[in-house]
Amino acid sequence: MQINIQTNGFNAKANLKVYINEKIGKLSRYYSEIIAGKVTLRLNNSDTKENKLCEIRLAIPGNDLMASSHCRTFEEAVLNAVEILQGQIRRKKAKIMGARNDNAPQIL
Repeated sequence: MQINIQTNGFNAKANLKVYINEKIGKLSRYYSEIIAGKVTLRLNNSDTKENKLCEIRLAIPGNDLMASSHCRTFEEAVLNAVEILQGQIRRKKAKIMGARNDNAPQIL
């Protein structure tokens, strides 16, 4: 899986990039058909401390999966977005497995 990290308005440190690659790389354990991941990190101009935004888009066959999260740190935002994507992957796999079971011959 190819992971593309894009930052708007700042340069990400190497340890942040390693952290992102590690967390998103683990998603391939849940769903092996992930083609690529695109991570966008932004700083929002707001008065709150939760001004770090992480958006993750996973390219998979069919519709892409996307999640975003606002938090105090980029690491926390990445972790929250990855957890959201794990739930989306679980639902997608359940839907696929349900469709496969519907096509199975019925034994009476």
